[in-house]
Amino acid sequence: MAGRTRDKLLAATLRVVAEQGIARVSARTIAAEADVNQALVFYHFGSIDELLVAACEQGAADRVAAYRDDLAQVGDFAGLVALARAVHEREQAAGNIALLGQLLAGASSHPGLGPATARGLERWTAEVHGVLERLLGAGPLADLVDVAGLARGVGAAFVGLELYDGVDPDGARAAFGALEQLGRLMGLLDDLGPIERAALRRRVRRAGGA
Repeated sequence: MAGRTRDKLLAATLRVVAEQGIARVSARTIAAEADVNQALVFYHFGSIDELLVAACEQGAADRVAAYRDDLAQVGDFAGLVALARAVHEREQAAGNIALLGQLLAGASSHPGLGPATARGLERWTAEVHGVLERLLGAGPLADLVDVAGLARGVGAAFVGLELYDGVDPDGARAAFGALEQLGRLMGLLDDLGPIERAALRRRVRRAGGA
């Protein structure tokens, strides 16, 4: 029973943040959304900030887990971009894009929320890092790219596109289209023969000063 109540409060917190905004978060609104006694908010979490942090981390863990199998099946860069677009559309329909925006907006007024949101984004970065390491390791750019840095760049770009879509949906669609073109161009590198791969690696090393 206690576990179910706790889960209800976590889910209710995320719904309140996404649908009503971070400014509307209170023990009363969350308890009403969860259909539980208001005192249970403090019994299970101690404070609203602690509840927000727990809800943020649980929500991120759930969303990453929902796409882990899809990420494991990505076979090329075009597939990664296609999955990113699909994730965007599903998460937008589920209200999670609005949720992310509210969590980021609330970081200044809820001290623990910023680090919790960062930890949630780090979960995504870790998953993307694994995909990029696998894709680059099989291609001509193996060992020539800072995979960890690239994973963070991809994650930051995706978050930016998620938020940008709220003010300029056409621009966001154009950005995804350009990324799909880039994904197809990256795919051409995998078709290079041994001589072309060796030449490309030499040019990349010279350009990077390696």
